[in-house]
Amino acid sequence: MTIATPSSSPSSKSSSSAQPSAPTRRPQIGVDPRTLDASLPETMRALVKHHAGPGLELVRDRPLPRVAPHDCLVKVSKAGICGTDRHIWQWDDWAAGRIPVGIVTGHEFVGHIVAVGSAVTKYKVGERVSAEGHLTRGRDYLSLTGSKHIAEDVRIFGIDCDGIFADYASINEDNIWDVHPDISDRHAATFDPLGNAVHTVMAAGVSAKTVLISGTGIIGLMAVTVAKAAGASRIYCTDITPERLTLAKKLGAHACYHAIDDADWVSTVRKETRGLGVDVLLEMSGNAQAMDQGFAALRPGGVAALLGLPAKEVTFDFNSNIIFKGCTVKGINGRLMWETWYQVEELIRHGGIELDDIITHEYPIDEYEQAFDTMLTGRGIKVLLNF
Repeated sequence: MTIATPSSSPSSKSSSSAQPSAPTRRPQIGVDPRTLDASLPETMRALVKHHAGPGLELVRDRPLPRVAPHDCLVKVSKAGICGTDRHIWQWDDWAAGRIPVGIVTGHEFVGHIVAVGSAVTKYKVGERVSAEGHLTRGRDYLSLTGSKHIAEDVRIFGIDCDGIFADYASINEDNIWDVHPDISDRHAATFDPLGNAVHTVMAAGVSAKTVLISGTGIIGLMAVTVAKAAGASRIYCTDITPERLTLAKKLGAHACYHAIDDADWVSTVRKETRGLGVDVLLEMSGNAQAMDQGFAALRPGGVAALLGLPAKEVTFDFNSNIIFKGCTVKGINGRLMWETWYQVEELIRHGGIELDDIITHEYPIDEYEQAFDTMLTGRGIKVLLNF
């Protein structure tokens, strides 16, 4: 799913003043997983949005999810904390209007299948898997014409239904992804956010192009290493966190600028790019000022791929930034199912992308509060939970 940077938030289905809805977990269809494997425990640990306020609660007596005929029961090994989880933890306006109290949160993970429903044909017990977090029946026009990731009925793990911050998760086999044996659990747990970066970079066509990445949060940093692997000629980055800019330079950026302190950075970048500006803008911040700066640095006829989500409505000069500039603007949502997943696999195995400096911390699930604090305070970048 799309992960917001500190200055942005995920898209909302309701106004910020709306009250949290009642839990909308999947109807309890299917069977008790212990009927499939008697050795499974009756209950599990799970991080739950326990009340309409900040924080999460680790419960230890959550019943295992039921297994429908086409479901796989997955034992979670590692899970990633993302920007959306941060919003849920902080209980901002978006979370208050969207997240049902009582839900299990989280959507980025790797694990093993421990039981399968009676009609499962694609997978078997023991396979190591991840999963696409966007759920759809796959019957609408968009699903049937290659745009399943933006289907009309999409629901998201850990937002619209129970997620994967738990010992076990029940997932439809159509959403399961086989993890290649060459890929470590540590990297496999990042397929979801890395897929956002890959989708954005590939949609913009960066090969032999000059690229500006606006916002070096988790996905922005991933976009640096992906753009380098995809053959970008020069990569420029902007942010307001010096440490992130330093890491972006290490990952392959040609030059990095503080979006506020380096007042003339747009002019500098334009001078280095034929006096016109960069060929490609990858907007990852969702910040209104950063958007204006990014489009100012984009050359006429260039391509802008937008992933960052503004926290509120923004004022934007369409005439100067888009119409008279004649540029192409692409909105990016999630990952292409399943083209992006294959691209991520190839880049991790053979593409030379660097993730280990981005994945900075791992904590056992019992230390979830410290894990979230590490992310919220900026001491860490990508933080993983181990189950």
